Amino acid sequence: MRALKTCINAALITGALATAVAAGPVAAAAHAQSSDHIVAGSDNTTPLAKEAAGLPKVSPSQLLKLAESQVGVRENSLGGGTKFQAWYMSSPRARETVARDGGSTADYANAAWCDMFVSWVGNQLGIRPVLGWDAYTVAHARWFAQNHRWGTTPKPGAVVFFSWRGSKSIDAIDHVGFVIKDNGDGTIKTVEGNTGNGVVEIRTRPTSSVTGYGYPYYTASDSA
Repeated sequence: MRALKTCINAALITGALATAVAAGPVAAAAHAQSSDHIVAGSDNTTPLAKEAAGLPKVSPSQLLKLAESQVGVRENSLGGGTKFQAWYMSSPRARETVARDGGSTADYANAAWCDMFVSWVGNQLGIRPVLGWDAYTVAHARWFAQNHRWGTTPKPGAVVFFSWRGSKSIDAIDHVGFVIKDNGDGTIKTVEGNTGNGVVEIRTRPTSSVTGYGYPYYTASDSA
């Protein structure tokens, strides 16, 4: 059923919208690091600093280059058939999220794939441990908050979480993508999967629809 064209609360798994996801300390968002911590090595006390050791050197611009290279990839008439869904289904994370949310890994074949796209990009670059991976946008946002990487300032390479109702509650998140840049006029330029008619596209979005930003712990910096 092609009801989830904008990743509404992310992947639909046999009709269960991951109600079993552990709420976790969402209050950790109150202690989240500022957007300045998107820069590699800016805070070696963050929980992800240890995870970053030994990972490939990847900067925000490198991640965005890969994400933007996927523009035009689209789903089939059933809402599936993308490399992002195929990868997620074969990943160990799919088995973990099925255990959490119910259903089966096969259900991801035609599920909403906006967060699978985000997760695929991080995995391709070898920085999945510091970017996170999930098919459920709410759970992914909670992961950032719990790792003190959640905030309200757009930065290139940040993972942006949207609520089409304008809610600032993590539980109300509908969609996810990457920030390309802050346009400085109340909008941001983004690259997103499963948007429009099920395509990877570059979009301009109002910041009023942003719930918050997750800041991957980049292992390299774009600064000179």
